[in-house]
Amino acid sequence: MGERATVASTEFQNRTGLYIEKAAREPVFITRHRRPVRVLLDIAEYERLKANDTRRAYLIEELPDDLVQALHGVDLGHLDPALDRLLESDHEETGA
Repeated sequence: MGERATVASTEFQNRTGLYIEKAAREPVFITRHRRPVRVLLDIAEYERLKANDTRRAYLIEELPDDLVQALHGVDLGHLDPALDRLLESDHEETGA
């Protein structure tokens, strides 16, 4: 993989148009104090990434039953007492 396009935030501010054009061809990584803080993407690439994002977030109380069942038997440690209670109550209800 080639070197990625990187620009300091002050340089980006001074030459925004140049980097907007460059982002049409490849992502442009914007840095502050030599650390990446933002990425400028072409809108088509952003839309493609959003369309492929299948991640979902749930409150523990709102976990769908199929996900609760999938968690049974998985060693999660003690991540959250509410999750422990949910899995225990579901286990008692199903008799599993």
